[in-house]
Amino acid sequence: MSYLTDIEIAHSVEMAPIEQIAEKLAISDEQLHHYGKYKAKIDYQKLPAKDPGKLILVTAISPTPAGEGKTTTSVGLADGLRYIGKKAALALREPSLGPVFGLKGGAAGGGRAQVVPMEDINLHFTGDFHAISAAHNLLAAMLDNHLHQGNHLQIDPRTIVWKRVVDMNDRQLRHIVSGLQGSANGVPREDGYDITVASEIMAILCLAEDLADLKSRIAKIIVAYNVKGEPVTAADLKAAGAMTVLLKEAVMPNLVQTLEQTPAIIHGGPFANIAHGCNSVIATRTALNLADYVVTEAGFGADLGAEKFLDIKCRTAQLNPHAVVLVATVRALKMHGGVAKTDLNQENLAAVKKGLPNLQRHLTNLQTVYGVPVVVAINKFPTDTEAELQEILSLCQSLDAEVVLSDVWAQGGKGGADLARKVVAMTEKTPAPLRYAYELEDSIEEKITKVVQKIYHGSQVVYDKKARKQILQLTNLGFANLPICIAKTQYSFSDKPQLIGAPEDFDITVKELRLSAGAGFIVVITGEIMTMPGLPKVPAAETIDIDNDGNITGLF
Repeated sequence: MSYLTDIEIAHSVEMAPIEQIAEKLAISDEQLHHYGKYKAKIDYQKLPAKDPGKLILVTAISPTPAGEGKTTTSVGLADGLRYIGKKAALALREPSLGPVFGLKGGAAGGGRAQVVPMEDINLHFTGDFHAISAAHNLLAAMLDNHLHQGNHLQIDPRTIVWKRVVDMNDRQLRHIVSGLQGSANGVPREDGYDITVASEIMAILCLAEDLADLKSRIAKIIVAYNVKGEPVTAADLKAAGAMTVLLKEAVMPNLVQTLEQTPAIIHGGPFANIAHGCNSVIATRTALNLADYVVTEAGFGADLGAEKFLDIKCRTAQLNPHAVVLVATVRALKMHGGVAKTDLNQENLAAVKKGLPNLQRHLTNLQTVYGVPVVVAINKFPTDTEAELQEILSLCQSLDAEVVLSDVWAQGGKGGADLARKVVAMTEKTPAPLRYAYELEDSIEEKITKVVQKIYHGSQVVYDKKARKQILQLTNLGFANLPICIAKTQYSFSDKPQLIGAPEDFDITVKELRLSAGAGFIVVITGEIMTMPGLPKVPAAETIDIDNDGNITGLF
């Protein structure tokens, strides 16, 4: 059986002018900055305050190449809420160009549960990522210019931690030497590039309260250390004002729509590894101020995305989700049960059973560590069999867990109506105060140990010599009270991607710590973490094309 591609489905649906989408949230035209007919930025500071709506987080089991469908479920749930008569909105991240042209493809949902215009959203959108790249690279240019012009701040070039960024997968730029060919071209030094979504400015944009807070946080960015070991910041380089100027428009969230014309506020997209992996606080609060129900998502599985959403974003912004949707698929559970991707279309009850502990652990973590109400959404695929689906339903019922079959990929809002009703019922009660995996007063080591033991179910943490030295340095500099952001593989609870399922009693090795002083957290590096991805052997870019009339093909 052949199916329409996502882009073909998107092209088959007529979009509403963006003013009509804004009207659904009572946004006036004066509160919009138009970017063509179907996109606009919301001037959030002009919105009148009201009692916030109910926040619903969508997360998932540990990712697999089979796909779990967090974004698709998020879009379908928001459509489902409007299908049953609720005033709902989406609050999602923006896609990076790197994955679009690399391996993963677009990030606008799929099937009948998409945000549109999907080509624009997946490509340049409203230019937010370009503005972040420009602000980031301006700081890099001012840093190197300072070295060239005499270095009166006495920066030790060996301690520079501020790389440049580009929003494209380009492994050739990971490690470079810059400033060659004579003194007129700068001071020679080892350097490198990260992808834009790994920029601390991206994390700052997504945690800032407003423009003033954005500027204040940018000023705190540490770019290097001087010969005395003291931090050198963007403020020391007198760069914060100019950097914020470049972000004046980017700080405003973007308004688009789903295929069913549900309002979607899409803004920001930090890495879910070395950052917190959520859309902006400004976008989430704007949505909560405009809708009765707001659906948002966090990157990767619940051990990474949801943990950082709850321990970093919710703590920083004082948010308290009313419900959490945990997405699972039969296909992904079979992969956790040891089935190869090529064999996923064949019924395999034994593999589903073997993979279920991964789902159970994420579910239990959310309920017991954070105390949030959870519903499991089984994201249905055409190849799922009734027996396989029943295995998941039986497990959830044995745990007294709420569980719903979701068919949003095929049916859109109608296929998400049952999930929407379940979520509405769960949000009728005032949520209990959110609990965290650790307290800010804990030492850096205590925070890491609590996440490893409570969330990952590891036994102990092993520190490399470099990491121990950095913990002491960060503590002495007064940063020990910040939240932590553990960077590890998304494919496993451990720091080893091949250890799938629900491993127990493993060690986590911490290799280094990186301070994101402006964003306000400490990045803890475990395993092999890549901040500049490379393209695969057959990149998605090879199948993306455009005809003479401007019609794009090949986007997922």
